[in-house]
Amino acid sequence: MSAPSEVLTALTARARATAHPGTGPASCSCGTAPLADRSDATVVRHADTVAKAHAPGTDPAGLAHRLAVAARLPDVLLPPLTLAPAPLHDRLVTFWPYGAPVDPDEPDAAPWEAAATLLARLHRTAPPGPLPPMRGPAKAAHALTRLRTALGATSHPAADPVLRAWRALPAWARAEAPMPGTPALCHGDLHLGQLVRHPAPDGPWRLIDVDDLGTGVPAWDLARPAAWYACGLLPPGEWTRFLTAYRLAGGPAVPADGDPWPALDVPARAVTAQTAARALTKALAADRPLDEVEQALVDACARMTPVPHQLTREFPG
Repeated sequence: MSAPSEVLTALTARARATAHPGTGPASCSCGTAPLADRSDATVVRHADTVAKAHAPGTDPAGLAHRLAVAARLPDVLLPPLTLAPAPLHDRLVTFWPYGAPVDPDEPDAAPWEAAATLLARLHRTAPPGPLPPMRGPAKAAHALTRLRTALGATSHPAADPVLRAWRALPAWARAEAPMPGTPALCHGDLHLGQLVRHPAPDGPWRLIDVDDLGTGVPAWDLARPAAWYACGLLPPGEWTRFLTAYRLAGGPAVPADGDPWPALDVPARAVTAQTAARALTKALAADRPLDEVEQALVDACARMTPVPHQLTREFPG
């Protein structure tokens, strides 16, 4: 295991101090658990407190607005312990109560209905201004930029279908134009890793991670499960559970009945290209072939028609 980063070491001390205010550093035996230590996020848990160091360059005002939204919507988003981000080296730190995550070893117990219901509540909430745009398209564009950088002057057989699928998207999905329609309050990066039970271990589910929260096209928040379903990676029953719960909760991203794919088509394609680009970038860095799931994403990109059309059960070929 690599040595702890400077940020991780400092964040550990901050988490301990926040969990036990007014006590000395040697007076606690709770133990500290690093949950993540990446360039874009370092996360530490100490007792029932979680400290997160956000990516370098995070806008302080934007993050503060996002924290305020989480505090105002405790029935949807996990509320922060403090509303003001704290500086740490070149990062901003936020503090949160600990929530129990989804158990990856219990796929049949995945909280699809809870995720969909929380999303619907979020999308139906009037955006409290000012809020920056939801960062989903920008993150997708960044993934494609990283792939092009990783390729350099070389080529790879998996890269062409991914890049073609990306180029076929409308400008707004590539973060090159404003998002269309009436903006809704969006999470921006919905997947099952963004849900926790609070209070742990069996409290109600709440959404976490406000880094991409903002206003935009609500269908983007349904794009990842939609894309995995369209690629054949999410069983139809789980997709149906998710979509049905979203509709029953009055979610505005898709029609209340009938075909949802005209609304989901572009976001699902964009997220598929994004995920395939990230997978290929990692494979190139490790000098390894794509695994089965990664290849399925690339194959889905290859089946996409040059101009986005309606999706049915899978991407057309």
